[in-house]
This record gives sequence, C-alpha cells and structure tokens, in this order.
Amino acid sequence: MSTPLLEVRDIQASYGPSQALFGMSFTVSSGQFVTLLGRNGMGKSSSVKVIMGLLQPSGGSIWLNGRNMTGQPSHKIARAGVGLVPEGRQIFPNLSVRENLIATAHNRHASASPWTLQRIFELFPRLAERSGNLGSNLSGGEQQMLAIGRALMTNPGLLILDEATEGLAPLIRAEIWQCLANLKSLGLTIICIDKNLNSMLELADHHHIVEKGRVVWSGSSAELNAQRSQLHAYLGV
Repeated sequence: MSTPLLEVRDIQASYGPSQALFGMSFTVSSGQFVTLLGRNGMGKSSSVKVIMGLLQPSGGSIWLNGRNMTGQPSHKIARAGVGLVPEGRQIFPNLSVRENLIATAHNRHASASPWTLQRIFELFPRLAERSGNLGSNLSGGEQQMLAIGRALMTNPGLLILDEATEGLAPLIRAEIWQCLANLKSLGLTIICIDKNLNSMLELADHHHIVEKGRVVWSGSSAELNAQRSQLHAYLGV
C-alpha cells in the first residue's frame, strides 16, 4: 500500500487554555480532492494551521510524504511542498498583482511543468488584465484568484484552501470552482474547506466531517449525498 501524501495522526491543539483539536486524524492520498466539512468553530481551520506549522500541536503528529513534519515552522512546511490559500486571502496589498505572484515563486521540486506567470494568467485572465494593479485595488474575487495563483507559483504538491469561495459573488464562485476542477484534472492534491456543499460534492473524492475537534464521519461524495439528511446537524447547511 502506498504512503499517503499527508497523514494527520491524533492531533491535539489548543489556543492558550482553550483546546481546539481533540484527536484530529485523517489522510490524503496523492491526486485526491478532499474536503473538511462542519460548522464554524469545530476545528477545520485549526487543523489547517497545525498542518501549516502556524499552530503547534500538544500531541499527535503530521506526516508529509512519509516525513514527520510535526512542529516544523511554516516556511519549512511550504518548502516541503504545501501551498496555502488562507481564509481572508492575505495578499500583499501594497504589491502589484505581478509582484504578489513572483514574491514567493519557486520550482523547488523541479516540476517538469512548473507554474509560471503565463500559466497563472491563462488560468485567471482577469489577473493578466490587472497585473499592474495593487492588491488593495482588486475586488474580493480578484484577490481570491490572486491568492490561489500565489500559492500555485510555489509549485506545491498539496494545495490547501481555507474558505475557498467565502463572500464571493455567484459568478466568481463558479469561476473558482471551475479553476479547482482544472487543477484536479492536472493531478494536484487538494484539501478544501468551504460551505458550498453542492459544488464540493461534484468535485471531491473524499469528505471528512469535523465536530468538536475530531473527525466524526468520512466517506465519498455518493455516501455523503445518500446520508445527507442524517448528517445535516453536523454540516449546518
């Protein structure tokens, strides 16, 4: 059996005296599109922060490509091949679109078909049109496209999106989901957090429902759709 690309094993984590994760465990295989589902405050974003080295766990371990990355700083996690599209986008407001994209660009793992400015502009033509504009002058949808493009420019093996389409207009949401479908077709491994369950059911290979800091249900899109009414209380949708 092949080694999963990512293994989250029994993670415990807290914010000061307040514990957020109580044994979070799940795996992601190479090429999979996986979701973390659940109501707000249940531990989805905290799990992402632990994976990215932004929140130190008090127990458990994080494994990436068979390497124990537990407790490593975020820049080492990124260099190991994990790209993050954070909640709230967090682009550089005083840099242009072009500067945002090249700021952290690297083909550290010598990809044969690396992400370049040209490929990003083909994926998001709107960014090409706004390449000289400052990040602060972009719409919310354009900023999300830029955040995705910036993560792709690091040529990650695993892309994590925390609230992929939060606060975006319907047409922009559709464009983001089409982008993620394109990335999946290219074989990129993706973890996605979002509230748009119907779009994720169409795209995802596997879902994990998070409740009070642990995974309480896992299954395929077909299984989730079949049990949707029973799982409604966990999903909050």
